Amino acid sequence: MERPTPSRLLVSALTLACLDVSAQESVPSTASEGRRVTASDAVRSEGGEVDPLGAVVAPATLPDGTTALYGYVGAPELGVGFRQGISGFELEARGKLQWFQLSVAFELAARRKVYERGALALAPSLGLGLVLNSGATYMDKDNFSGALLRVTPGLVASYRVADTVAVLGLVDLPLDLGLSSEKARRFQALGGGGVEVYLGSNLSMLVAGQLGVESFRERPGESETRLGWAGKLGLGARLF
Repeated sequence: MERPTPSRLLVSALTLACLDVSAQESVPSTASEGRRVTASDAVRSEGGEVDPLGAVVAPATLPDGTTALYGYVGAPELGVGFRQGISGFELEARGKLQWFQLSVAFELAARRKVYERGALALAPSLGLGLVLNSGATYMDKDNFSGALLRVTPGLVASYRVADTVAVLGLVDLPLDLGLSSEKARRFQALGGGGVEVYLGSNLSMLVAGQLGVESFRERPGESETRLGWAGKLGLGARLF
């Protein structure tokens, strides 16, 4: 066997160094955008892979053509939903059971991302739906029955802290206006946050909580204001 000479060893070392530099240059730096891009980010930007994190609330809006299905348990409500990313918007259909009041709500909502800088993204939302309330008072003595139109402005803020973790800021302002009784109304102003974590196999888990105020009345002259709150544990799946 021929013994390697110093000149051959030097050529081999230079070749390996050039290959290492080329590999490092293949993943561009985006320090000017506020965070470093990883190799997986580069692959996603070339269309080879869709970022899988988020199905329940994250990301601020789903990528175009992406679909997600989710469900959550919590207090005072349970819910299921369907999300679809379309041309820079996100459309969502959701159903909720408020088990403190035995009321159900069906809503359609739209979100649009209006700000993105580095790991931070903001997306306001607007929902429209129908609430059917049984009027049960076994857990809410101030509850009242009726059919109500629901309008829900909101905001989702998403901050990516890792490849598999997003921290969320959540604002919801649901306003229910009586259909069966024109004077009935209910309004909540809730703010809070949560964390959504990618579990693998296109599954993401959400833990979130909100606090605020709730104002309501069944008829004129009987307005009440009290603490509003919500907590949820959710699981969602990307379908494609």
